[in-house]
Amino acid sequence: MNIKLTPFHFEELIQRGFSLDLIFILRLIHEQADMTKLREDNAKIELLYQTLIRKELLTEDGKLTLMGQELLAFMDSKISRRIKKNAVDDSDFNKWWDLYPGTDTFVYKDCPFTGSRSLRANKEECRTKFEKILGEGEYSLVEMIAALELDIHQKKEASLKSRTNKLTYMQNSLTYLNQRSFEGFIELVRAGAVIIESPEASKGYTEI
Repeated sequence: MNIKLTPFHFEELIQRGFSLDLIFILRLIHEQADMTKLREDNAKIELLYQTLIRKELLTEDGKLTLMGQELLAFMDSKISRRIKKNAVDDSDFNKWWDLYPGTDTFVYKDCPFTGSRSLRANKEECRTKFEKILGEGEYSLVEMIAALELDIHQKKEASLKSRTNKLTYMQNSLTYLNQRSFEGFIELVRAGAVIIESPEASKGYTEI
């Protein structure tokens, strides 16, 4: 394994707080080296591994985040350029936040449902968690929004059929993100589940 380091690269790494030890371990993980035994046998390696997670270069399950991938791409670059931060645009988060129901009270197909809870909570904590999820690189903004739309739609359809408010069972926004409740719906979206307009102009759900 070769790690080429120019003065520019070194300065940029120092400014961002990334040591060469971290780069080396990140490279090992990228090359699919088995880190299990190394982590078990060496406390320092385990500490460095946890630092990669804390600095959001590595996910909890050992996958490189977008930032981790960008850091390695920066090390391989032969030109002087800065390390991208891969920050999530505020407008991206706001699209998701505005879609999340404010409360569990709603009207669907002219049928009113009365709730008793606020569903949006801890906006800034949600923003931080949302950015971290997108930064892991496993899910896209489009998928996060589509999953939320599908979740809300299914609960409203179930409410209409049962004549009971199913949206009241939806978690508040922070719990939804922390417990990654969107993952099952992203699987449905990836499998082809979509929300479509029926001939009567009301929304229906179908799977392709």
